[in-house]
Amino acid sequence: MDARSIIACLRSGTTPSGAEIEWFAQGLESGAVSDAQAGAFAMAVCLNGLTDAGRVALTEAMCNSGERLEWALPGPILDKHSTGGVGDCVSLLLAPALAACGAFVPMISGRGLGHTGGTLDKLEAIPGVSTELSTEDFQQIVGDIGFAIASASSNIAPADRRLYAIRDVTSTVDSIDLITASILSKKLAAGLEGLVLDVKWGSGAFMQTPDDARNLAQTLVQTANGAGTPTTALVTDMNQPLATSMGNALEIISVMELLTNPKAAPLIELTEQLGGSLLHSAGQASDSIIGALQIRQAINGGHAAEGFGRLVARLGGPKDFVECWRDRLPAVRCVLGVEAQVDGFVQAIDGQALGNIVVAMGGGRLVGSDKINPAVGLSQIARLGSFVEAGTLLAMVHCESEAQGLAFCEAVARAITLGADAPKPYELVFEKVT
Repeated sequence: MDARSIIACLRSGTTPSGAEIEWFAQGLESGAVSDAQAGAFAMAVCLNGLTDAGRVALTEAMCNSGERLEWALPGPILDKHSTGGVGDCVSLLLAPALAACGAFVPMISGRGLGHTGGTLDKLEAIPGVSTELSTEDFQQIVGDIGFAIASASSNIAPADRRLYAIRDVTSTVDSIDLITASILSKKLAAGLEGLVLDVKWGSGAFMQTPDDARNLAQTLVQTANGAGTPTTALVTDMNQPLATSMGNALEIISVMELLTNPKAAPLIELTEQLGGSLLHSAGQASDSIIGALQIRQAINGGHAAEGFGRLVARLGGPKDFVECWRDRLPAVRCVLGVEAQVDGFVQAIDGQALGNIVVAMGGGRLVGSDKINPAVGLSQIARLGSFVEAGTLLAMVHCESEAQGLAFCEAVARAITLGADAPKPYELVFEKVT
């Protein structure tokens, strides 16, 4: 086998054999495949696609290019993955809630990508927390407290790590086949026995329409099940931030408010639905509704908050974080209000624009080496369909100076559309893909 013949096969519109794809993935890991060949491979897949079998083969090959975790624990090994949105901090609620229900959750997470936030960046907004763990420490924490949230080690799916970096500079990121293999190779390497996917669509997501999200969800579910990991997906709405805040420390505040004083909120609702579906598919609940109730009880009873506090301490953060979180998180020097200029209903929210504002404030990265300011962001973001009067708040801007903040306030106001008519009600969960 050689890279040239595999690329030629893809260029002609034919999917290489599983053995050829396995060889290519190993070449990505070892360096036998050059950057130019990897880029040509990615472009050929992006233009011509893979068969279902080819997508499964690429996923498994990239997974097998590194370490696969093995577990001997008294409960199912479960996880969740989101395709990315704004104000989305479900993982920080769901992982400890699942652990409180008897599952074990080895959650390998990522950092911010484009306009969307990253779970690891949010966790590291807590002073002292580091999500860089060795495989041994990661497995030890999962066994001790039921879950861990950490970055992938260099030994997890190294072929994907290399191919992703090349895709990023060759305009081949948006291939559904490559997205699917990238997401699932890391998840399958964690040794999962069940996975639920949150595939988002809307103004704050990468997928702009329900049809695009459904297509990705079906591809992900089909591929994961083909690779031997029972998987379901929920197609969910991301036409507004999931939480009413955006930014790393501010989203931790949203999480802690719900963990320590639970109340009805879209963030809680989606956490329950994702968790309920996962517990049901893993045989831990008779149906998704019962599973969602178990997640609710784990949160309402304080068990999820207790687990979250234990994780923070194990990752180097304050041991009293659950009791004193308001005093432990970083804050900015300047908070400005964005006021409505007219009376009206909130008809639309440009989630991507809001995400880019947070990035521009320093809450995300324009290049990989950028240092994040964990305290900046937005809070009290108005909800779709709500009626606001002129002079009342649309959002609060948390920034480092008033001069800087005024321009951001104007940008936030432009991202929120007001009108005389209320928008149509939306469904948080659009559909379930099994």
